[in-house]
Amino acid sequence: MTPPIKDLISKETDGFTLVEILVTLTILAAALPALLQAFASATRNQGLSDNSTTALYLLKFRMAEIEIEGYPDVGQETGEFGENTRYQWRSVVEDIESEDVENIRRVMVTVTWQHRNRERSMSMSTFIADRQIQRE
Repeated sequence: MTPPIKDLISKETDGFTLVEILVTLTILAAALPALLQAFASATRNQGLSDNSTTALYLLKFRMAEIEIEGYPDVGQETGEFGENTRYQWRSVVEDIESEDVENIRRVMVTVTWQHRNRERSMSMSTFIADRQIQRE
């Protein structure tokens, strides 16, 4: 009587073969650089997004400061948002020359900052009228 096939198969076949391990390592070696690059790119983009959001809020803050002051004087100003910050602002106020409209000034504010050794900037402009003028 021949022993059943079950008894002929060795009990030591529960592990992985060398070929299976090499195939797995090859797949990992091919996929891992792409995954690492994707994570690095996501981290860079997240940093730029954070800086852009901060710059937007600072830009709106500086524009609100100018609007609160009233009718701004023509000229340029520059400054920083606090000490030792990487965000700087520049505002330019100029008269609008038009036959149809009088006493209107254009205000443009630009916020600049450094991100990964490159200068980035964001700008906003608005028009402000002299509210002290009496209508006839």
